[in-house]
Amino acid sequence: MKETGLIQIYTGGGKGKSTAAFGLSLRAAGWGLRTAIVQFMKNGEGYGEIKAFTAQPLIDVYSFGGNKWFTKGESLQDEDLNCVREAMGKTEELMADRSVDLLILDEFFNAIYFDLVSERDALILISSKRPDQELVLTGRNASPTFLDLADLVTEMKELKHPYQKGVQARRGIEY
Repeated sequence: MKETGLIQIYTGGGKGKSTAAFGLSLRAAGWGLRTAIVQFMKNGEGYGEIKAFTAQPLIDVYSFGGNKWFTKGESLQDEDLNCVREAMGKTEELMADRSVDLLILDEFFNAIYFDLVSERDALILISSKRPDQELVLTGRNASPTFLDLADLVTEMKELKHPYQKGVQARRGIEY
């Protein structure tokens, strides 16, 4: 068990935010630590990492999302809001679970950006983090409020990406 749990953020427009967080979960499992991953706005289907995690007894994944891509300003459906409510409830449960050493909230900042979670509710949620639990938050557009709150912030910056040349997302690499 860790003595001090910190808050880590992986944000920015570049690739690799979730990948970095999931890599951390594998490192934690290697040391016998239990990880719970809550995915906001993802249904968990069609992602290689989710398939791989099913073989990891120390990593649990909970996915809450539909099958659509969001655009800013579109009208939110009840299904979208219900998924996020469920994700927030599961997060509260996992924050209180003493057996969860590392908690990853994947695409958390995207849920805030698309107004599925208020910044106020997100801050209240984060404030309930146990002192011994590591918390990792991912997603684009993390606001300065969250960056100031975190102990570690990494910004993924896209300099070059194959999709700029028309290369589509590849199974096993991008998903």
